[in-house]
Amino acid sequence: LAQKMAARNGLLIVDEAFMDLLPREKSLAPHLPLPGLIVLRSFGKTFGLAGLRLGFALCGPDEARKLRAALGPWAVSGAAVEIGIKAYEDRDWLTESAARLERDAARLDALLRATGFEILGGAPLFRLARHAEAPKIFERLGAGGVLTRPFSAKPDWLRFGIPHRDRDFVRLAKILSGENFSA
Repeated sequence: LAQKMAARNGLLIVDEAFMDLLPREKSLAPHLPLPGLIVLRSFGKTFGLAGLRLGFALCGPDEARKLRAALGPWAVSGAAVEIGIKAYEDRDWLTESAARLERDAARLDALLRATGFEILGGAPLFRLARHAEAPKIFERLGAGGVLTRPFSAKPDWLRFGIPHRDRDFVRLAKILSGENFSA
């Protein structure tokens, strides 16, 4: 697709914010530099350090010049660079995290299905699900201290983060089943 876009003087921008947790063969980055292709990566989502403000635009030199001209200087602190380097060097952590998230996502999918949700999709860190009572469930979850993301354009949709611990799954299951639950 990127080659077709380039042939038409087009531009394909691909957000690979969660790619560090997915198999490498799913990434377009190995195809770079390819005219008309920009791959965006986010450090913060994978490593849970959004406040670090570290991300990447991977592209060829022509696209890089255009980005620099359009965005101007983009300062990144030395500390952010050092933290990013250390984090990316820990391949074992990335592998273990990806495996845990895959298991936990399957567990969340099963829980949501058991409580009447239809799984619409997701990424390594969240699931998107549909339920006819999503607005009421959103309110119940919020009252129980579980944050989800509603969508005003799709009121029957909710986005759930992947719980990290057994107690988080227990809490979510109790609230979804209608039980009162206090932290």
